[in-house]
Amino acid sequence: MGGVYLDGHSTYLWERGSFGRAIGYLPQNLSLLDGTVRQTIARMRDSDPRDVIRAAQLAGIHELIGRLPFGYDTPVAETGHLMSGGQMQRLALARALYGDPKLIILDEPNSNLDSVGEQALIRAIQTCKARGAIVVIIAHRPSVMAATDKMVVIENGAVTQFGPRTEVIAMITPDARSRAESRRREISNSNMPGEA
Repeated sequence: MGGVYLDGHSTYLWERGSFGRAIGYLPQNLSLLDGTVRQTIARMRDSDPRDVIRAAQLAGIHELIGRLPFGYDTPVAETGHLMSGGQMQRLALARALYGDPKLIILDEPNSNLDSVGEQALIRAIQTCKARGAIVVIIAHRPSVMAATDKMVVIENGAVTQFGPRTEVIAMITPDARSRAESRRREISNSNMPGEA
């Protein structure tokens, strides 16, 4: 009988409250609850300010927060301070990184980021991996793939490639695809009966 385990514990048996703290999630469609920057990063829980600052630094947004009208106590979301798409994405990244989760799922984490934001994202991913976290990235923009070890390519709901990043990238580049298609045609043609 199989199961899904995280950090040696069955996710089925794990108490839901503590299980949620072991996972960080950055959704593709961002939404922030009404609250302060501090509350947003801490997932609306009581928090140690040092943990909040550490998550913000890891996401590369600490300095930006320092320039907000009330710093970490600045209200955000619909009733608060207006943030750009990239700033909201980095704030949501800090929320996903808060508490050093064991599993981090990032869905299109660089869709609104500029080059500075992307570099901060890549550094954050590398730091999380170095401390032993599992980081799963769903992305269309290839720049974030530099931080990955393995890649899976899904086309039309089916896995078409899986393996070390460098091997998969070599297979999905235009030249590699055209060579593979030419090879398939050669094999197909060689298997056809010849004309008499």
